[in-house]
Amino acid sequence: MSAIVIVSLISLALLILLSLWLSYKKLTGQPIPTAVIVLLLIFSSCNAAVCYFVYPKEDFQAYKKLQWQPLVPTEIATLVKQGNTVFIDVTADWCSICKRNKDSVLNREVIVQQLAKSHVILMRGDLSQPNPRIEAFLQSQGQSGIPYNRVYGPNAPNGVVLPGSLTITDVEQALAYVQ
Repeated sequence: MSAIVIVSLISLALLILLSLWLSYKKLTGQPIPTAVIVLLLIFSSCNAAVCYFVYPKEDFQAYKKLQWQPLVPTEIATLVKQGNTVFIDVTADWCSICKRNKDSVLNREVIVQQLAKSHVILMRGDLSQPNPRIEAFLQSQGQSGIPYNRVYGPNAPNGVVLPGSLTITDVEQALAYVQ
């Protein structure tokens, strides 16, 4: 945590405590002007805003470092035998659930950190335009539509199929299970 955040949090706590103490004094009959208490609360709000904007947040651009390869189903078994984890994502630009999966799960920093590991191979099948090879792969998996995500690994050479609507927990558990 940076020094700015620490100082801001300490001063925020002091401002809030001072506001509460002066409010208590006012309630017990002391002649404390209301404007002073209001001003302290405004300073507290400004200080809280500084804490919020300065505090380090998730890197929403982290997904850009992921290296997706085209989906080549014949390579999966070989990659898994070599000790790799293979993450399959079959998606399309027109698929709203696929976009939600990317925005709320696959492109989140916590998942990107796991997918960016050297032993994880990312393969993406893009059905934005018709693609008979990817459609045949989906049919071979017993799937008729997208999104389709599956994770293969040394502990699960046949793969683990993920639900259509992903959660961070789904992906984390599947990655932990197959490795």
